Amino acid sequence: MINKIKLTAGLLLVACAAWAQKAQLNGNIKGLKDGQIVFYRLVNGTPKMDTVETKGGQFSWSAAIHEPQKISIMFPERYVEFFAEAKNMTLTGTAEDLGKLQVKGSSLQDEADAYQKSLQDITDQENPLFQQYGKATAEERKQIEAKISNFRNIKRERAAEYINKYPSSFYSLSLVADRAMVGQYEDIEPLYAVLSAPMKNTMQGKALANRLDILKRSALGTPMLNFSQADIDKKLVSFSSFKGKYVLVDFWASWCGPCRQENPNVLKEYNKYKDKNFTVLGISLDDNEDKWKKAIKDDAMPWTQVSDLKGFNNEVSTYYGIMGIPSTLLVDPNGVIIAKDLRGETLSEKLKELFDN
Repeated sequence: MINKIKLTAGLLLVACAAWAQKAQLNGNIKGLKDGQIVFYRLVNGTPKMDTVETKGGQFSWSAAIHEPQKISIMFPERYVEFFAEAKNMTLTGTAEDLGKLQVKGSSLQDEADAYQKSLQDITDQENPLFQQYGKATAEERKQIEAKISNFRNIKRERAAEYINKYPSSFYSLSLVADRAMVGQYEDIEPLYAVLSAPMKNTMQGKALANRLDILKRSALGTPMLNFSQADIDKKLVSFSSFKGKYVLVDFWASWCGPCRQENPNVLKEYNKYKDKNFTVLGISLDDNEDKWKKAIKDDAMPWTQVSDLKGFNNEVSTYYGIMGIPSTLLVDPNGVIIAKDLRGETLSEKLKELFDN
C-alpha cells in the first residue's frame, strides 16, 4: 500500500513537472484581421513552426518548453519577437503598431523591456540617422555611417557591462547568442566565458558553444579553408590557386539587396588595387544559376565567381557559419584570415592601410 501511494505521488509529481513546462500565450490585438499567424520556436535545437488561427483579434498558443526562449511571431505585415517562459502570458496591442505589442506574465520579457529602455538615449539619436541616410549625399553617408558605428559600439559596451553584471541571466545568455549570429569569435568568446556554468549548460548555452566552435574557424590568424567550387563556366576553382595574393572572399547572392548595393563599392576597390596583388573571389549563395549569372553581368563584376548553387547551404558559407550576407573574409598572401566583415568605408580603409601606406 505504501509503495502504491509513493508511486502515485511520483506520477503526480511528474505530471505537475510536465504541466509546469507548458508556455501558454493568449493574444488580443485590436484590428488584427482573421486568418493565421505563425510561431517559430526551437525544439531540441531544431526550428519548429506552430500555425495559429486568429479571430476577432484573439488567438491562443501553447507549447512545451524546457527553458525560457525567444519566440518569433510572423504576422501578415511583419514579425515580432518575445521571450516565453513556462507560464501563462498575455500579448496585447494594435495591428497598426505591431512593434509596440506588450507581453505580460514573462519575467524574462520584463527584463528585456527594461534593458531596451536603458538604451533609449542611444536609439533616440540613431533613428533620425537611419531616416536621413536614404536622402544623403555620398559624403554625408560616410559621416552618418561613422555615427551609427559609434552608437553600435556604445551598445556593445553596455551589453558587455550587463552580461558581466548578470552572468546567470537568461537575457545575458540571449545577448551573447544574438551577438554570435554575425559577430567575430575574438569578441564573443570573452562574453561567453563570463556566463555562469548553469547558463552554459542550458540548451541555448550548449548551442552557443557549438556556434563559437564554428566562428573559431574564421578567427583572425586562422588559415582559410582550401575549398573548391565551380565557376560560371562550371570549372572547378580551388582557393589554393590564389596563394600569393590578398583575396577578399565575398559571400553574396543575386537576391540580396544590400549585397547588390555593396557591389559597386567592391568594384571600385577592386579597380583601385587589382594591380597591387589584390583580387576578389565571389561565393554566391544563389540556388538559381540564371539569376546568379545575370547579376554578375548586370553588376559588371570582373573577378572570379563560384557557387555550388545550394543557397544558404553553400558548403563554404556553412563551414564558416555565415548567417547573413553580405559577409566577407580578407585573406593575406599566405592564406591567413586577417579581417572579417569589411564593407563600405571599412573595406576602403583596410585596403588603404595595406596598399597605400
